[in-house]
Amino acid sequence: MPSAAVPRKIHFVSLGCPKNRVDTEVMVGVALGMNAGSAGEFVLTTEADEAEVIVVNTCGFIGEAKKESIDTIFEMAELKKLGACKKLVVTGCLSQRYPTELGTQMPEVDHFLGSSDMLKLAKVLEGKADRMLVGNPADWVIRASDPRVITGNRASAYVKIAEGCNRTCAFCTIPQFRGKQRSRPIGDVVREVEQLVAQGVREVNLISQDTIAYGRDHTKEERATLADLVRRVADVKGLEWARVFYLYPEKIDDALIDLLANHPHVVPYVDMPLQHASDAMLKRMRRGHGKDRQKRVVERMRASIPDLVFRTAFIVGHPGETDEDFEELCDFVKWARFEHVGVFRYSDEETAKSNELDGKVKKLVASNRWRKLMTLQRKIAREKNKALVGRELQVLVEGPSEEHDLVMMGRHRGQAPEVDGQVYLSGGDVAPGEMRRVRITQASDYDLVGDVLESSEGTALVTKSSRATKRRVSLKVLGASS
Repeated sequence: MPSAAVPRKIHFVSLGCPKNRVDTEVMVGVALGMNAGSAGEFVLTTEADEAEVIVVNTCGFIGEAKKESIDTIFEMAELKKLGACKKLVVTGCLSQRYPTELGTQMPEVDHFLGSSDMLKLAKVLEGKADRMLVGNPADWVIRASDPRVITGNRASAYVKIAEGCNRTCAFCTIPQFRGKQRSRPIGDVVREVEQLVAQGVREVNLISQDTIAYGRDHTKEERATLADLVRRVADVKGLEWARVFYLYPEKIDDALIDLLANHPHVVPYVDMPLQHASDAMLKRMRRGHGKDRQKRVVERMRASIPDLVFRTAFIVGHPGETDEDFEELCDFVKWARFEHVGVFRYSDEETAKSNELDGKVKKLVASNRWRKLMTLQRKIAREKNKALVGRELQVLVEGPSEEHDLVMMGRHRGQAPEVDGQVYLSGGDVAPGEMRRVRITQASDYDLVGDVLESSEGTALVTKSSRATKRRVSLKVLGASS
């Protein structure tokens, strides 16, 4: 009787945004779902030098992301000489944007897939694929029936509700390689959330390129609003938190405001990239509105949603940005007192409208503006965090800290995964996947420390024997100033 084939090891590198993370997880599902046969079976490995197949899912949004993608591809290509790698696959936005150039300049790469070609990985692994498999970016939208394996923290997952974008922001090239807006049907999104909850997911983060525009591309007969979708998702039994990302600053539906304010499973958290606050800059960026609209949106949400946590993002150094424009942005941030802010330095993209504009800002000037705005926001974030000391918050336990593997960490509902800081857990017996009541005792610029209270909520994702032992935690131990 012939012996069973040894499974082949496959390694994935996912770069860029959470939308890319979802695409990578679909490809992981494709690989692990391969039936025994000519392709054999595959197992994941976290060690790239052990993998027979390496897949790099790239980002092609801005210069720094493109450089990271290219550097990673060349790093993985070295393992075809020094490691076990026999096949290198490059997927995602960079290959969608530059298929001809990459195909010519990277002979080390065996196969290229685009931003909508995730399911084609099956043919690659079967050994039946052409080298260039970059298709039309509008050809695919994820479905609940697609294979997907959650990577990282299994208690939290991103859920894509749409692909593409219909906006024409001057600095952005994403519609060029992600295509026009394509919203998923509500029922399909809900089915995926139900599947995820059945696997132990307790938090879903709804994402797309332009979330507020969900459903507008559907026919009148099938059209639904973002509020309709959020309500259906939040009502899924067993789901604790539903969080909404990437809203656009336009008039927000009353029904969505009501959900953010009152639904027990909709987190009162808004992620709304505003990009700037000067009328002149918003016009140059082709955002379609001015500062007054942004102020009205912020005021309305603050007034209507108790305990609102507001995350936003800004670009500094965009062509034409004057010292006065930048100071206007700083004044806006002081006024709004956002809980979380991301600041990005503008970079020219050859196919973006902003690239054609005059008034280029020197890199040193942009860097100085970035530093000043980050310093301003850090002070606000620190004050916001210190105001939480003494409060009891519900915290989703995620697992050991990457920096301090003997310390468990989690997030309260005002902290989104990967971008908003952590709550380090002190003095409690906890396990990943639990929802625990935590009394906040210390605060730094971005992170918190809290004492775990005795009662636990829900089912952990690990056995009791795998629980963390009780230990005391302080900011001094963590190396953060208080």
